[in-house]
Amino acid sequence: MAQLSKSIDAIRIGCRQKITLERTREFEALAEKIKVSCPNCGATNNYPLGLTAKKVICGRCKYPLPEPGSVLELPAGQASAFFQSARLPVLVDFFSPTCVPCHMMHPVVDSFAKRRAGEVMVVRVNVDQHPQIAAEFGVQAVPTFVVLYKGYERGRASGALSEADFALWVMSKI
Repeated sequence: MAQLSKSIDAIRIGCRQKITLERTREFEALAEKIKVSCPNCGATNNYPLGLTAKKVICGRCKYPLPEPGSVLELPAGQASAFFQSARLPVLVDFFSPTCVPCHMMHPVVDSFAKRRAGEVMVVRVNVDQHPQIAAEFGVQAVPTFVVLYKGYERGRASGALSEADFALWVMSKI
């Protein structure tokens, strides 16, 4: 009977350790965070990784935050305000749906956004739908890429680039 009692106690301790270990892993997954700028107010928020089914909101304005590594397509009024207020560097991709080099650059820009999540916010602007934003930046050709930091232009490039050249160019401007 004493051995049975010891066996039951060992099983209880093992279960507790397993539950504690699972909770620790969940906590560690939530502890990993990536910086994301709010598209509404520009505040920098820590986006917890590991939350797939939950909606994460801005701590300042309660606006839903974009998933890290995603390419944003913002409305005209919100885009201009975001460019001025974002505390993370912003890469703006000016494109046209009829432009073949623009379509060639989409996977390059998407890949860059995923690899540099938390370091750079990427915004895609359709110049046919938002000509006022393109005019504000003086965009005369597409694709044009503009790197902004705290509302100031840090660099500009036009035309298609290889993935390596593109990543090096963007990181040199941040």
